[in-house]
Amino acid sequence: MSTMGMVITAAGTAAHTTAGAPASAVDLAARAARDCLARAQVSPSAVGILINVGVYRESNTFEPAVAALVQKQVGMNLDYIADPQPAAGFSFDLMNGACGVLNAVQAGQALLDTAATERLLITAADVHPAGDARRDPHYPYADLAGAFLLERSPDPDAGFGPVRHYHGNGPSDTTGYLDTATMGSEGRSRITVRRSPGHEARRAELAATAVADYAARHGLDLDRTCVIGPHPTADVVVTRSPAAQDPGTEGAGSDGPGAEGPATDGAGADGAGGSGEPHTAAPVLGYLQALAERRPRRHDQLLFVTVGAGPTAACVGYRPEAW
Repeated sequence: MSTMGMVITAAGTAAHTTAGAPASAVDLAARAARDCLARAQVSPSAVGILINVGVYRESNTFEPAVAALVQKQVGMNLDYIADPQPAAGFSFDLMNGACGVLNAVQAGQALLDTAATERLLITAADVHPAGDARRDPHYPYADLAGAFLLERSPDPDAGFGPVRHYHGNGPSDTTGYLDTATMGSEGRSRITVRRSPGHEARRAELAATAVADYAARHGLDLDRTCVIGPHPTADVVVTRSPAAQDPGTEGAGSDGPGAEGPATDGAGADGAGGSGEPHTAAPVLGYLQALAERRPRRHDQLLFVTVGAGPTAACVGYRPEAW
């Protein structure tokens, strides 16, 4: 697998746990980001770029960029004069639904490869516009955030491979929108998410196609690979491997100083405390689950696959430093 040595130094999640207070995508993303930095023992001033990929946010906020609000709350190089080193902080939103994290990984590869920054944060947070996903039975996603801290590794065999994108046939199976014809005076607290019948099976089929093609193109042995991808019946990311029951297993180990195990900051085993499906943060949850579980000894790499509206999919191989 061709890599450029960009690794996950730390990963974390944050779930909405404060009863009576509305969830905030900015707050959850910032909590997940701060957790990453604490686990990696890295100061916010040591991070040059933040990419936010969340889609659903409180009060249907679109301006200013949510990434800038997260950057401010994290305290990442807010003053060009006071924080000139390593560089003044820069942040931006990159929205592509369930595939957003892998899109940000691809952008991060280019940014690190060109020395635009030494470290990069990816945040993914989604909350119901009204602030509590549990109160809307038609809204499928959890109020949840995840974050990755990325940087270069001296090990040329560790890190991410190239990100590839795939497109399915037919119209989009999932659409999220604000219905202006029915919103009345409550538009800032409403959202509509529609899914076509059978969307789970079509998503799983596209994921399988993407995994098979990526493995063939980049020479991955799927018998030695833990696949992190969508569950056939939900957006929840889980790990799957052909030899998951192999008795010859060992702990997942760590991938950098901040990735020795799951960091969940209020998220349950399903990453959402049972209150909905993970959306843009799902790859982070899958990665943490892969590290937390015992793996077959012969498994030495991960393969991320995400599938979202379009239908589109993204795939990238990843070899942790400690594997």
